[in-house]
Amino acid sequence: MSLLNQALLFGLLGSVGAMAGAALLLVFPNALRTRLLPYLLSYATGTLLGAAFLGMIPSSLAKAPAVLVSGTVLAGLVLFFMLEKAVIWRHCHSGECEAHGRQSGSLILFGDAFHNFVDGVVIAAAFLISPALGVATALAVIAHEIPQELGDFAILLHNGMGKARAFAYNLLSSLATLPGVVLGWFWLDDVRQAIPFVLALSAASFIYIAVSDLVPSLHRQTGVKASLVQLILMLAGIGTIALFRMGH
Repeated sequence: MSLLNQALLFGLLGSVGAMAGAALLLVFPNALRTRLLPYLLSYATGTLLGAAFLGMIPSSLAKAPAVLVSGTVLAGLVLFFMLEKAVIWRHCHSGECEAHGRQSGSLILFGDAFHNFVDGVVIAAAFLISPALGVATALAVIAHEIPQELGDFAILLHNGMGKARAFAYNLLSSLATLPGVVLGWFWLDDVRQAIPFVLALSAASFIYIAVSDLVPSLHRQTGVKASLVQLILMLAGIGTIALFRMGH
């Protein structure tokens, strides 16, 4: 199998596979789904941080000066903060509000499609460095996409959309990963000097999602047992990425 076909395969797994996993969780009772979600988020946090710090950033440093790579990561964190603020300002007209609760179904689908497209570019950039990094990056995408897709389903259903229609629309938005892989592959193959900075920016995205979105959700559970389970699953996520990086 060619490297491009591998990238396309894992891009498909990273989007449609995650969406199917989220859809499968919908058949569970609400109480069980609520209990499972923190565990999914814990593992996803570990894979995102592992992919960023054990995969993307080291690979970027091997191909570009450290100050430029670290500067790109820093700029990316600031950029994603500003983008998130822009989304909040767009949907809130008061000083404080829950931005996610006011987003329409169409906006959710559009945002998810764009996010999946960017994930495709990230996977392509990782595979152009090495298959091991590509697989590790795709695993991180799958892990954090499942709880995200589950949340998107919940919003669409809350807005009155039927399960079949919500599944079909989410499937279409998930397929945006594939053109992202193709475009990223051929563009970055011609402009290889951009790959370290695409990876550094992607690492910033993974770090920002983990630290600003997932970790605060985990802190809602404060019990010792729950916290210990979260830590173990987070380390398991990091360990998964480490194993794939060392095994190739």
